[in-house]
Amino acid sequence: MQTRNKMFDDISQLMTNAMGVAQGARQEAETAMKGMLDRWLADRDFVTREEFDAVRAMAQKAREENEALKARIEALEAAAKPKSTRKS
Repeated sequence: MQTRNKMFDDISQLMTNAMGVAQGARQEAETAMKGMLDRWLADRDFVTREEFDAVRAMAQKAREENEALKARIEALEAAAKPKSTRKS
């Protein structure tokens, strides 16, 4: 009976060690893949989310300014028309 427990203990220890090795290999593979992906993305000149959001905000502000200037030009043009050519 004692031999059987020793055998199970040895198998259990072997499995525990194998799991530790497998987990270490998984972590190494993840690190290597992350490094490869980071290098690949860096070579592609992709923008970061922060850069994209900054440019989008600038474009939105420019659109709003253009709309305000368009309304101002229309108001100035309407005010500059002679009374005889104004629509009633």
